[in-house]
Amino acid sequence: MCGIVGYTGHRPAGPIVIEGLRRLEYRGYDSAGVALFDERGELYIARATGKLDALVQRVEGTLPPAVCGIGHTRWATHGEPNDANAHPQLDPLGRVAIVHNGIIENYDVLRKEVAERGGLFSSETDTEVVAHLLAEHVARGIDLLEALRLVVAGAQGAYSLVAVSVDEPGRIVAARVGNAGGIVIGHGDGEHLVASDLGALLPHTRRVSFLEPGEFVDVRRDAVAYLDAEGQPLEKAVEEQPFDAVATAKGGYKHFMLKEVHEQPVTVLDAMRGRYLLHPARVEMDGLPFTVEQVRALTRVVIVGMGTSMHAAMVGRHYIERFARIPAEVDNSAEFRYRYPVLDEHTLVISISQAGETVDTLAAMDEAKRAGCPQVTICNTPGAQTTRVADGTVFMRSGPEVAVASTKTMSASMLLLHGIALHLGRMRGTLDPEVEARQVTAALHLPVAIGEALEMAPHLQRIAGRYAQCEDFLFLGRGLGYPMALEGALKLKEVSYIHAEGYAAGEMKHGPIALIDESMPTVALAPRDEVFDKMRSNIQQVRARHGAVIAVVSKDEHALDDLANDLIELPAVDAALVPLVAVVPMQLLSYYIALVRGADVDQPRNLAKTVTVE
Repeated sequence: MCGIVGYTGHRPAGPIVIEGLRRLEYRGYDSAGVALFDERGELYIARATGKLDALVQRVEGTLPPAVCGIGHTRWATHGEPNDANAHPQLDPLGRVAIVHNGIIENYDVLRKEVAERGGLFSSETDTEVVAHLLAEHVARGIDLLEALRLVVAGAQGAYSLVAVSVDEPGRIVAARVGNAGGIVIGHGDGEHLVASDLGALLPHTRRVSFLEPGEFVDVRRDAVAYLDAEGQPLEKAVEEQPFDAVATAKGGYKHFMLKEVHEQPVTVLDAMRGRYLLHPARVEMDGLPFTVEQVRALTRVVIVGMGTSMHAAMVGRHYIERFARIPAEVDNSAEFRYRYPVLDEHTLVISISQAGETVDTLAAMDEAKRAGCPQVTICNTPGAQTTRVADGTVFMRSGPEVAVASTKTMSASMLLLHGIALHLGRMRGTLDPEVEARQVTAALHLPVAIGEALEMAPHLQRIAGRYAQCEDFLFLGRGLGYPMALEGALKLKEVSYIHAEGYAAGEMKHGPIALIDESMPTVALAPRDEVFDKMRSNIQQVRARHGAVIAVVSKDEHALDDLANDLIELPAVDAALVPLVAVVPMQLLSYYIALVRGADVDQPRNLAKTVTVE
């Protein structure tokens, strides 16, 4: 969630740090700040509540000619969003500055201990406690990095810390504890950078190293040193990253979300490249490092994710069972480990995380690892933590997704789950080659079909205008339509702040029907499939209670003309692939409703792109 940037070198640090924070805005935040060393070796601190522009205005004309500094975008956990709680946090004497991603779980105990020693606090954050403790060690003559190691030994939780001290200008130290957010080191010539995300580094260097949980780093202008939790030196590989962050420009689109929705034809095509093959038609998924014997020994597949990723997983469950004929289930990552799951070496665990740093998904993966499960992760971020835990990684190849609300990465996730299911089915001998060939051919049509769905944007904008002032929505679906109903409701909640519920249509008479009246529209996912007649019955029940219905139907479907208030016709695709086109109108409807309501589409309130705290 929080964004971290640090720089030490020969160039002005202030603009580099602020530019890096700008590249991390997509992660979501409510305040920002920087700590820089001025020409006298004193710390220059600036913090501001709100968007990064507020900080930029505050520092305009006052940035010192510093060559070392750190910066932060904060998403509030301890203490409300205000200037005092913004990062960097300082000790009372202003000798040490800290930025922090994650949660110090025992901060209240530590804070009490510091207060008993006479420490005074100026914020409500758990971060300030770390600044106090670090400063106490440094005041006793302990080296800054060793002081950080001592603090980490007593601070419980999962977090990342980056610290600087006026006693050693030009030096940055950092630690990673657990799976709450990553730390990436950028290696340059006479300069080095620290960040929580690759995107902040790539404009300056593509040579990077990643901190693993329990590791520390000492960054200076001309050298970088890595240590383990015991303070022993570590050798870390420096990787050349080909990932291109330039695509974050909005281009001609009003918002990143709209741009990313419109990128989905290319997203799906890129996800299929080299994987969906013709002559003969088959799927060869990279990132699945399992033998035929291992795959045939599988007795179950568990797919874990959060939010949009979990909805993609629900679609994937259908694919795994339909094509690979393996029992499959979906679990919310945050709940997975708390139900004492029954796992073994014959259970394949598939995790989905765009950023690859979602703390709950990493915890679920740790649970699976302890049980000896083979693991595959679907991820969009090279070098992310999930990719280092799993046995194999299937990359989305979606490019940067800047808007907080996930769109194109959901399409990539669903497509890749489809491909994994086909690949496993062929390896197990449960998939008819003709079925695989038809699915490959149908999937290769998706970029065109998604493009046709995007052409409905003006129609969806008109529908949005008619319903934008409603305060409650119901989304209904069955079969593969059910995950789309959940995703449609989630998107509407995320970007427009409208209360929305997604339900399996069969559940409507078990509660939600009591809410339906003329002021609560229902979005019904009703493509022509094996449950169409049942969906039609649900729509009739809504209309009988004077509820407005927006029906999402198959191309040239007219059976609902007299029932629905508005129709959204989906392009023709194979029945198994309908979710990949049905998700597009869900995204656009939410976007245009949010636009009418004047909501912050790309950075909705209270939300973060990468959730690194529980």
